[in-house]
Amino acid sequence: MNKPILGVLVGALLGLIDGASAWFYGPEIQAQIVGIVIGSTFKGLITGMLAGMLARKVQSLPIGIAFGLLVGLALSWAVASMGDESGKHYYWEIMLPGSLLGAIVGFATQRYGRAPEVQEAPR
Repeated sequence: MNKPILGVLVGALLGLIDGASAWFYGPEIQAQIVGIVIGSTFKGLITGMLAGMLARKVQSLPIGIAFGLLVGLALSWAVASMGDESGKHYYWEIMLPGSLLGAIVGFATQRYGRAPEVQEAPR
C-alpha cells in the first residue's frame, strides 16, 4: 500500500476513534456526537493524506512525526476555535488528541507503506 493511502486509512480510523471518545465528556456533547465523529474523521483523513504525501517526498521519521503533529494541531485548533453554540471552547479536549493523531499518522506513513519506485530513464 502506498504512503498517502496508508495515511488516509490510519488517519480516518484514528479520527473515528478520537471523535467517538467525545461520548465520555457528558450529555451536552453526546447530543452532538454524530457531527463530532464526522468532523474528527475528516480531520484525520486530511492529516493522513498530507502526512502520506510528505512521506513520499521526505524520508525522515522525526520530520514526518513533527509534520503530522503540526498538521493535526492546526486542524484541531481550527475546530476548537469555533466553539459550541453556547460559546464554550474545548481547546484541550480537541487539540491534544488531534496532535497525537497527527504524530501517530506521521510515524506510520514514514515507517510503513510502500515508497514510490524509482525508475531509470531509458537511454
